[in-house]
Amino acid sequence: MVSPSGPGLVADSPQCSSAFQLVTGRPGFSTFLRALRVSRFRSMLLILIAPLLVLSSAFAQDDDPLNEVHIHIPPPITKADNAVPLAVGASLRTGITFRIDTNLVLVPLTVTDPMDRLVTGLEKQNFTVYEDNRPEVLRTFACDDAPVSVGIILDLSGSMNDKVVRARGAILQFMKTSNPADEFFVIGFNDRPELIADFTSDVDTVEASLATVRAGRRTALIDAIYFGLEKMKQARYPRRALIVVSDGGDNNSRYTEGELRSAVREADVQIYAMGIFDPDAATPEERNGPLLLNDIANDSGGRLFRVDDLSEMGDIATRISSELRNEYVLGYKTDDLNMDGKWRKLKVKLSPPPGLPPLTVHARVGYYAPLQ
Repeated sequence: MVSPSGPGLVADSPQCSSAFQLVTGRPGFSTFLRALRVSRFRSMLLILIAPLLVLSSAFAQDDDPLNEVHIHIPPPITKADNAVPLAVGASLRTGITFRIDTNLVLVPLTVTDPMDRLVTGLEKQNFTVYEDNRPEVLRTFACDDAPVSVGIILDLSGSMNDKVVRARGAILQFMKTSNPADEFFVIGFNDRPELIADFTSDVDTVEASLATVRAGRRTALIDAIYFGLEKMKQARYPRRALIVVSDGGDNNSRYTEGELRSAVREADVQIYAMGIFDPDAATPEERNGPLLLNDIANDSGGRLFRVDDLSEMGDIATRISSELRNEYVLGYKTDDLNMDGKWRKLKVKLSPPPGLPPLTVHARVGYYAPLQ
């Protein structure tokens, strides 16, 4: 009989039976069968234990330094030490600043009288905030001496040579009359800005750093303020201010005035300036210096103080310190929920109690909406 698949033996044929007897009758066939059974058992055993071997190998790698896998696990996210949850009608205490939390906008400001003296003791009902000419309902109101992160921007150009000692004394006077918990850094600049003292609350550390500064070369005022705004991103406190001490305009910066103005509007930093201006300034840059400092200070909610007499610098520094410690902070929930990053104009209107003279509000002129 022939197999359908081709020539060969059919199982029930006589030839197949004879062949089977011939093979099984050989002396080594029983040994072959035992080996075959053992081999099949081993194969099945390997199939069963293979996953265990893989796992064992994986665990064994932990003991092999060449196979170690190093994974950086980020630290858990925690709230800042000075973070304060805000709710409708809540009273703001520590950590007040101009910022947006969801749709809550906080606006710090100061008020002065016709003699340029600081006015305190006003109440919530004395203020109205307008956003893009729409009146807003105030939800929060406070006047607290919360800690501030302050950056000192000190002009060390050649024209400051005979003014450095007075400027250094004014800076130290400012620090000594500030909140003891305030932190400070100092940037000195001539033809480029340089960090003189990093963030610290130790007045002695700053004083030691300032003791070695010398004046000379050109004036990179715009670059120095820009650097200060960038450095302020490392600040500990949400309330932030720059104090600029300079006697002239810019003549050596890489950044433009327009770029600086944009950075000031985007930053959550108030700018106060002590301007030691020469009324007989010879160059256009020096003549434009007062205008530049005045504009960026006003845009930020700060102020420019003109120094007519160098002996007045210490008193001016004390006034700036007092203003930072006696700010009003108004909070409202904006009706514009569009997260489009557009500029929104701000205006604060004051309705003082009867009998007071006309008062002036110093607050920033607007803010950029958040981006989605």
